[in-house]
Amino acid sequence: MADVLEDKRAATRFRILAEIADRQPAVSQGEIADVVGVTSQAVSEYTRGLVADGLVEKEGRSRYSVTKEGVDWLLQSATDVRRFADHVTDDILGNVGEDAAIATTDIEEGTTVTLSLQDGLLHATPGDEGPATGIATTDATEGTEVGVTEFEGIIDLEPGRVTVYQIPPVRSGGSNAVDSDALAVACEGEAVLAATGVEAVVALRSAGVKPDTTFASGAVAAEAAERGLDVVIVATSDSVGRVTDALRDAGVAYEVANVD
Repeated sequence: MADVLEDKRAATRFRILAEIADRQPAVSQGEIADVVGVTSQAVSEYTRGLVADGLVEKEGRSRYSVTKEGVDWLLQSATDVRRFADHVTDDILGNVGEDAAIATTDIEEGTTVTLSLQDGLLHATPGDEGPATGIATTDATEGTEVGVTEFEGIIDLEPGRVTVYQIPPVRSGGSNAVDSDALAVACEGEAVLAATGVEAVVALRSAGVKPDTTFASGAVAAEAAERGLDVVIVATSDSVGRVTDALRDAGVAYEVANVD
């Protein structure tokens, strides 16, 4: 669990630092105290500690700014909280709710089903042979959706692989500097193909390859990889940072490479 959720002091520290970041450089400790629900004296003590730890810099009377280290700590803590919230929503609350799956064959309401991910989508098969099971809440014919509840176990899933190929920006030759045949080979057989940037889209067109998406590539790749799908992202060098930021935020491993 994230530190800011395990320890009250860490949680208060997180909230005060976030309020300083929101209000900088003119910071009213009284206003922060009202928002966080502590005394002004407590805010003052926490702020001194943040300054001592190098997370906040004091610039004058009632003037503070969050340092790069403070921003990094806020981002990491926020990411940890978000992951825990996703765990509660998806893994805990999801287990007591109802979800939809694709029936691999005809299923009758009340049947025990084995759950699996295929092509990134939840599928249900009659029987209890798999590591994850549930109970069908509706009748379904093969290929249609079936309601499932009373989930038990964990779906056996190997996270997908994400590879990001860089395409030079137009000022450095753009798509003209890319070996189209090599790019086509790099993209061949991947479950999901995403493109970011005009040069990347044109390079794929020149290679005779059509991407599955040209928007929010990092977010799409992260979700696909979490569902066990391999992903290739073709991105203009200028946009690689935005793509990898989204992957890191989601905790997804990736590799950045050049088209050989």
